Amino acid sequence: LGLTCLSAFFHMKNNYRFSKSHKELLISPTPCHARTNVMFLKTHKTASSTVLNIMFRFAEKYNLTVALPPDQLFHLEYPRTFMARFVEGFETIGQNYNIMCNHLRFNPLEVKRVMAANTFYFSILRNPIPLLESSYIYYKNNVPAFRSSKNVNEFVASPRKYYHPADYRENIYARNIMWFDFGYNNNAEDDTKYTQAVLEEIEQNFHLILIAEYFDESMILLKHALCWDLDDVIYFKLNSRSQDTVQTLSPESEERIKVWCSLDWKLYLHFNQSFWRRIEETIGLEVLEKEVDHLRARQKELMETCLSEQEAVRKDHVKNRALLPFQSGAADILGYNLKQDLDNRTLRTCQKMVMPELQYTSYLYAVQHPHKKRKEVGLPLLWTSRQE
Repeated sequence: LGLTCLSAFFHMKNNYRFSKSHKELLISPTPCHARTNVMFLKTHKTASSTVLNIMFRFAEKYNLTVALPPDQLFHLEYPRTFMARFVEGFETIGQNYNIMCNHLRFNPLEVKRVMAANTFYFSILRNPIPLLESSYIYYKNNVPAFRSSKNVNEFVASPRKYYHPADYRENIYARNIMWFDFGYNNNAEDDTKYTQAVLEEIEQNFHLILIAEYFDESMILLKHALCWDLDDVIYFKLNSRSQDTVQTLSPESEERIKVWCSLDWKLYLHFNQSFWRRIEETIGLEVLEKEVDHLRARQKELMETCLSEQEAVRKDHVKNRALLPFQSGAADILGYNLKQDLDNRTLRTCQKMVMPELQYTSYLYAVQHPHKKRKEVGLPLLWTSRQE
C-alpha cells in the first residue's frame, strides 16, 4: 500500500507540473478569511490528540467557545451516540459553539444542534493495520478481547476466539473502531451496497478527511481549507509511544487485519484516494511540497526554542508532572521537557504546544465554566486561568 501511494504521489507530481489550476493558484490566489466554526471528529489512535491540541490553541487565539464534555468527563459521553445535551452548557449556550473536537460517536443531526450552520467538518483516518496494533497496546488492560490474548498476532490469528460482539462497549476498540467512531455498526456485514452507502454519507457529512500517514501534508491541506496561518497548524507530536512498546505484526497478521477490520480498510482506502485527489484539485503537489518544507522548518525552529531534548521523552523522564501525558495499557506515552529560563510569552506558547489532552481540556473547562468544579486529572496544575 505504501509503495502504491508513493508511486501515485510521484505520478501525480509529474502530471501536475503544468496544470492550469496550479498556475492560477500561483498567479492570483483567492483571498479568504479564517474559518472559526469547525467540528473535528476525533477518531481513536489516529494522531487525533495532536489535532485536538491544534484546535484548542486556535480556539484560544480567537477566543472561541469550545463544546466541552460536562463535569468530570473528558469525552462527550463516548461510546454513547452523541446527543447535544452531552455538551456542557448547551441548555443556555445553544447553537453558539465554535469548536468541537473531543471524542464522541458521530451523530450528525445532534452535532448540528450544537454547531453553527456554516461549520466546517473534518476528521482523520489511519491505516487499520498499525491502528489495530496501536489499539491493542493502548487498550490492552481495558478490552476483554485483548486482555485474554497473549499478543496482537495471537489475537489476529483467531479474533473470534476472543472477541464477542455482545460486549460491544468494551470491545469496540478491537474491530473497525473508525467505522464505529463515525457512528456506524462496527460489526455490520461487509456488504458492498451497504459500505458504499456509508462512504457516500460520510462524504456528505464531512468537508475533508485527513490521513494520519501523511500528517504534514494533511496539515497543509487543512490550512488551505480553513484559510488558517502556518503557525495555526504547527504541532509537536502528542500521545505517541516509545518504539519498544510496538509489537511487530507478521505478514499473515497484516492480511488478516484487512479482513477482520474490512469496514475500516474500505473506509481508509476510499478516503486515501480522495485525499490525494483533493490535493491535486486544490493546491497541487509542487505547492504542497514547498509548504510541507516550510512547516517542518518552522516546527524545527520551535522545537529548538522550546524543548530541552529536541524530542519527546519517556514518561519517567518528564520532569514537570503537569506535562505528563495520560498512560494507558502497555504503552509508554511520551512527553516533553521545556527549556529553562524562557521568557513568559515564549514559555506560554511552548507550554500550549506540549500540553497533553486531559490537562488542556481541564484548563479550557475552567476558563469557560469558572463556576463549575474543575476537571481532575490527578496531576499538578500548570495554570488555571488565562492570566497566569
